[in-house]
Amino acid sequence: MASWSHSIRLNNLMLSSSSFRNKPSLSNSNATLSLLSYSPKLPVFRTSHSISIRASSSSSSSSTTLAEPGGIKINSVPTKPIEGQKTGTSGLRKKVKVFMQENYLANWIQALFNSLPPEDYKNGLLVLGGDGRYFNLEAAQIIIKIAAGNGVGKILVGRGRQTMKGWCYVHTRCFCCNQEAEGNYLILFANGGFIMSASHNPGGPEYDWGIKFNYSSGQPAPESITDKIYGNTLSISEIVMADIPDVDLSSLGVTKYGNFSVEVVDPVSDYLELMENVFDFPLIKSLLSRHDFRYNLCSLPLKSRNNSVFKNALSATRSVAKHLAPRFVFDAMHAVTGAYAKPIFVDKLGATPDSISNGVPLEDFGHGHPDPNLTYAKDLVNIMYGENGPDFGAASDGDGDRNMILGKGFFVTPSDSVAIIAANAQAAIPYFQSGPKGLARSMPTSGALDRVAEKLNLPFFEVPTGWKFFGNLMDADKLSICGEESFGTGSDHIREKDGIWAVLAWLSIIAHRNKDKKPGEKLFSVSDVVKAHWATYGRNFFSRYDYEECESEGANKMIEYLRDLISKSKAGDTYGSYILQFADDFTYTDPVDGSVASKQGVRFVFTDGSRIIFRLSGTGSAGATVRIYIEQFEPDVSNHEVDAQIALKPLIDLALSVSKLKDFTGRDKPTVIT
Repeated sequence: MASWSHSIRLNNLMLSSSSFRNKPSLSNSNATLSLLSYSPKLPVFRTSHSISIRASSSSSSSSTTLAEPGGIKINSVPTKPIEGQKTGTSGLRKKVKVFMQENYLANWIQALFNSLPPEDYKNGLLVLGGDGRYFNLEAAQIIIKIAAGNGVGKILVGRGRQTMKGWCYVHTRCFCCNQEAEGNYLILFANGGFIMSASHNPGGPEYDWGIKFNYSSGQPAPESITDKIYGNTLSISEIVMADIPDVDLSSLGVTKYGNFSVEVVDPVSDYLELMENVFDFPLIKSLLSRHDFRYNLCSLPLKSRNNSVFKNALSATRSVAKHLAPRFVFDAMHAVTGAYAKPIFVDKLGATPDSISNGVPLEDFGHGHPDPNLTYAKDLVNIMYGENGPDFGAASDGDGDRNMILGKGFFVTPSDSVAIIAANAQAAIPYFQSGPKGLARSMPTSGALDRVAEKLNLPFFEVPTGWKFFGNLMDADKLSICGEESFGTGSDHIREKDGIWAVLAWLSIIAHRNKDKKPGEKLFSVSDVVKAHWATYGRNFFSRYDYEECESEGANKMIEYLRDLISKSKAGDTYGSYILQFADDFTYTDPVDGSVASKQGVRFVFTDGSRIIFRLSGTGSAGATVRIYIEQFEPDVSNHEVDAQIALKPLIDLALSVSKLKDFTGRDKPTVIT
C-alpha cells in the first residue's frame, strides 16, 4: 500500500498518520486506547433556528426518566413499530413526509442502537453528516439526542459554509501517534457514523430523504447489521433520548452536556489536506493554469502558433480572459460539493472562478435532480456538446459520491472511467506509486476493468451492487480501486465512493499526459485518453436503461418471471443470433468473511461475451426502479467509434423481448439511458 501522511488537530492535540500498516502493538502495558476519533471527510451543517423534534409517540403519552448519568436527564419515550423501515442498497430512503411522521426517524435510529453491541458505541465517538437537503436540520437534532441517550460519548459534525450543506464519508481507519512525552501510543478511531442523504434523488418538502449508517471501518453497514435494524423496527417499544437543548451546529467548537459532547469542525480543509496527500496538486495546477487549456488557444491555425501572430493572440487572450468561457467546468448541481469546489478547483488548483457551475448548495438542489448523468445533468451536457465546448467537464451528485466525466463532445461511461483510472493510476497518482493492490467492480458494471486487472496481473473481484461489498476487500488489503456503473468511483483512501476524488483522478491523468506539451502543441484530450485505452484493451460497449418509479407489483413479477426462465435455461440455448453460455441470479460469497449475498441480479451471458442483466434498484424512495444493463465487447479498433446505442441495438431489443418489460410494467420507454 502506498504510504501517505496526514495531520489533524482534534481538541488541541496534533496527530499524524502514516501508512495504515504501521500500527503500534497494543501488547505493551503502557499502550492506551482512546475513543476519540477523526474522519478526513466530514459533514457540514447550518442551523438558523430552534428545532422542535418529534419525540413522543402521541400527544397524550409521556416520557419516563431513566437516569441522569453525568448530569444529563435520559428519558424513555414510548413508541410502537412503524411499517416500511427495511433498508435498501444504500440505507433507508423515503419521501420527506414519511420521515416527518411522528417517531418514524427516531424509531429507526433507536432500532440501530438496539442492533449494535454496546461496546460499539458506549462512550465512543460517532460522525454525523449529510448532503444538506431539506429536513437535515431537524433530523440532526433527533439523531444527536438519541445518540446521547444511548450512551455515545461524542458526536463529530462540521460547520456549514454559507449554507447547511454536509458531506460525510465516515473514514474510520486508525490514526497512530507516538506520545513521546508519556512513552505510549494513542489509538484514535471512530465507531461509525450517520449519513443523512438520499444521494442522487431530488430534495425538498415533496421529495426524498434518507439515512444510512457507516460501520467501524467506514464502509456502509453490512447486511448482518441492517437486517438486525429492520428486525428491531418490528418490535420497538421505546426511544431512549437525552433531554438536552438543540445544538448550535453553525460555529466551530465543542458543546458539552455532562459526559456527552458535540464537536463542530471545518470539513473542507480536512478533505483538501487528504486530497493533497493522494494527488500531485502542482501537476494538476500546471494543467488548469496553462492558458491553452483555460482558453483553448490550440484552436488557432497551426501555422500561427510559433510566430508573432500566436504570441499576439496569447497576449490578447490574457487581457480578455475574463470574457472567455472556461475550458474546465465543474457542475456541482446545487449539491454538497458546491462547498468544496471553489476551495479545491479554483483557490488551490488555479481554475477560473466561472469554472464552477451551480456551485451554491440548496436544500432542494435548485428544483433539480442531482444525479450526474446525461439526462439530469443536461445543462452541462449541452455545454460540453456545444460549439467550442470546454475540454473537460464533470459533475457530482447530491451527497458528492457520484461523478460524471465528459470531454468536448464526448461522454465517458462510468465503466470505462474506473478502468481508465486503474490503468493510469500508478503513473499519474502518487497515492498509487507502488501500484494498486487489487481492482473490483459491481456485477452489472462492464468488463472493461477486468481486462485492466488481467493485463496488470492484479487481483480482481466482481461484487454485488452496493459499496458495502468493497469495504471488506479494502480492509483485508486486497483492493485499491473500484467502481460501479451507476456513476460511483473510488479507492481505499476512504470507504465510500468519492465524486471529487474521481474528478481529480481524471485531471491527474490529463495533466500527466500533457506535462511535456509546449504552448501551442495540441493537448491530449479526454477523448484521446479513452480512445487510446480502447486501442489497448478493446471497447466494452455498454448501456443502462432505467425505468423509474414503476409499480412495484409489476416490477417484482417481471423479475420472478425471469428467475423462472433462467431456471429452465441451459448452455447452448439460442436467443436470436446469440448463443447462451449461462444464465443465473448472481450470488456472491465474500472472500474475506464468507458471507453470502444472493439474488443480486438476473444475468444472461452469451458465448461471445455479451451480457444482459436485470435488477431492481434499491436506491429509490418510491415504487421500483427497473434497470437493464446491456454489454458487448468489441476488439476491432475500426468499430470503436460506433455509437453505443447502434452497436447494442440487437441486444437491447432482445432484452426488452426476453423480459416482457412492457407487459409487466406498462412502460414503453426508459426514464434515463446512460
